[in-house]
Amino acid sequence: MAKIAFIGGTGPEGMGLAMRLAKSGNAVFIGSRTEERAAEAVAKVLEAVPEGEVYGGFNPEGAEKADFVFVTVPADAHHDILVDLADAIADKIVVDVVVPMVWDKEGPRAIEVEEGSAAEQAQALLPKAKVVSAFHHLDATELQKVQKPMQGDVIVCADHRPTKKKVMDLVEQIEYVRALDGGGLANSRYTEQLTVLLLHINKIYKARAGIRVTGV
Repeated sequence: MAKIAFIGGTGPEGMGLAMRLAKSGNAVFIGSRTEERAAEAVAKVLEAVPEGEVYGGFNPEGAEKADFVFVTVPADAHHDILVDLADAIADKIVVDVVVPMVWDKEGPRAIEVEEGSAAEQAQALLPKAKVVSAFHHLDATELQKVQKPMQGDVIVCADHRPTKKKVMDLVEQIEYVRALDGGGLANSRYTEQLTVLLLHINKIYKARAGIRVTGV
């Protein structure tokens, strides 16, 4: 059993991942900037997973206690929150789920990050941490349907191989979801941008598509 903190875990993706990983027996901490929102998210996770070990509170508390720190904040908050939490995170494993994007009248649009990707920005801001890019292509709504098996692959990118293996093991705790090694952290820019394309596909087809890599 791992201790997993979700920074910005009150959003749909964070709560969905928290539900799935609590269901598989991990201790989950929902972090927020306010205790009220954290408490509301904890109640929702426990409603979906009554047997779960779920806590909530301020983001720094979760970061200090966790083995894995999942970053599930909005893209425009990514930089500042990581700067604020750098001391609390220290040398922990950070799983970055953030996609640098904005929504306009045409739908989602990827935005450029100076470091190349959100995950690479996280590594630059958290030099002691072991940053892993993962979980971008699992739909938040489907994640929260905890009694229904998920479908799809999760591409995992990281420079530290033992850490990557630990995160891939976490991925495969979600029933029917497969982890694929996507190479080094520099490849995270491609997985982040692919998310934007998937959102367009889902908009066009009114679907909740993920990805499945064939031939592997």
